[in-house]
Amino acid sequence: MLRASCRQEPRFGRIIGVGGYRPQRVVDNGEICRSIDSSEEWIETRSGIRRRHFATREETHAVMGAAAAEKAIAAAGLDPLDIGCVIVATTTNLVSLPAVAVDVAHRVGARRAGAFDLNAACAGFCYGVGTASAMIRSGEADHVLVVGAERLTDLVDPTDRQIAFLLADGAGAVVIGPSEEPGIGPVVWGADGDQMEAVVMTRSWGDYRHDAAGPPPVMRMDGRRVFRWAVDEMAQTAREAMRAAGVTVDDLAAFIPHQANMRITEVLAKELGLPAHVVVADDIVTTGNTSSASIPLAMEHMLTGGQAASGDLALLIGFGAGLTYAAQVVRLP
Repeated sequence: MLRASCRQEPRFGRIIGVGGYRPQRVVDNGEICRSIDSSEEWIETRSGIRRRHFATREETHAVMGAAAAEKAIAAAGLDPLDIGCVIVATTTNLVSLPAVAVDVAHRVGARRAGAFDLNAACAGFCYGVGTASAMIRSGEADHVLVVGAERLTDLVDPTDRQIAFLLADGAGAVVIGPSEEPGIGPVVWGADGDQMEAVVMTRSWGDYRHDAAGPPPVMRMDGRRVFRWAVDEMAQTAREAMRAAGVTVDDLAAFIPHQANMRITEVLAKELGLPAHVVVADDIVTTGNTSSASIPLAMEHMLTGGQAASGDLALLIGFGAGLTYAAQVVRLP
């Protein structure tokens, strides 16, 4: 017979440390325009992006993820051995096994931690936070490391005018630990399979293996379709997350959406009726769209830049290929 947990007092999850890693190579819009028929002004007007970071071959998912994780663990004031589980959200890892999370755990010294990867595209970080929070509440782990690590440049056709200027590389991480008060609201998530064709791979790696003479798989995105879907659907998801957390827009101090496109962020902020005191993340301007890494990178940017403070309430929302989506209200570390 299974023994029930002896824990009597309820406990909750809270983000207690955050860290980020941006690759060393900085790529401005002028360099992007060498490969696509565009202008620097068009790119900035359409997306808000002025520059982004591209990883070198040495800056692997695990290298970037571990660098961000080390910062988050240090900020949380923990020893790596305190980490009970490592979750890496990634959609761009081209090596099926072992999991990136195992490599990250090894690199940071989290030798007692379970480790697994999670693929929910650009919503992956919010999925990871929701999963980690549930693990903390259930008592399955005391501290969970959630990392978003992406090398989108590995999957992008640099001549693709739809997305080549949007996507970049990087990693962000948070440590989630126990709290006597709720620090992470219920996750509101889903996947709209009717929109699966909005963001796709041109072919599978299996197909490429059997026909290497053809072009390798790359991402393709119907930008207009994603834009319309995001502005039509994600404001409602954000409202549901706030209701689930028992807060209103007036309680928020920050809005940290997936850094997909500044135009989408601005429309969502307007649709939600965010008050003037709510700071809206704009890390996309200098970091680009880094998929599952974008929210923790934007969070770190806001905290280190003084735009938000420890203890502030922030609304997170991620959305991406699938089309997957997830949102929750969190208290910042």
